[in-house]
Amino acid sequence: MIRVVCLLIGYAFGLFQTSFIYGKMHGIDIRNYGSGNAGTTNALRVLGTKAGLIVFAGDVIKCILAVLLARLLFGGSHPDMKYLYMLYAGAGAILGHNFPFYLHFRGGKGIAATAGLILSFHPYFIPVGVILFFGAFLTTHFVSLGSLLVYAGFMIELVVLGQLGVFGMSQAALIELYIIGACLTMMAYWKHRENIKRLLHGNERKTYLFKKK
Repeated sequence: MIRVVCLLIGYAFGLFQTSFIYGKMHGIDIRNYGSGNAGTTNALRVLGTKAGLIVFAGDVIKCILAVLLARLLFGGSHPDMKYLYMLYAGAGAILGHNFPFYLHFRGGKGIAATAGLILSFHPYFIPVGVILFFGAFLTTHFVSLGSLLVYAGFMIELVVLGQLGVFGMSQAALIELYIIGACLTMMAYWKHRENIKRLLHGNERKTYLFKKK
């Protein structure tokens, strides 16, 4: 039951569609422009750097709040399951972002929300995530490549740290943790399937924080 509650908490937070709301404030439905994606990258391309940063911050914060709320509500009474419940909340926030019911399930790809999960889940994940994303993005300017590497790194690190006993969980709970992480990773790769095709064919669109002079 706690798992369902955490998932629903996350989903509720994930429904705060920052890019859609910001776009509406400027008279547009962001999903009708650019890539049609309600996320940070499309907001950056369509509405500019300021919009991209605001959308990114909003999507990161909503996942952080969901994860921290789950930890606050259940972490103290179930310390051995704390990270599992936190991951359920993070997964819910990503699902809410990607598939908001009130927008006919047309949301984003969940990468900024995933950044919020990484920032709030465990400190060990932060440097790896930062290095993988910005290392790829600053050298290639492919947001999709950085995002895919972050998920691969997150999944690998989740298993490695889990098996090293960092989370203090039973093996059965760890397996459940890994399954959720694997589902999130597969969903991210599925959401990026067109980006992957373009990367393989060498025609993926590059993204710049500021317009090139």
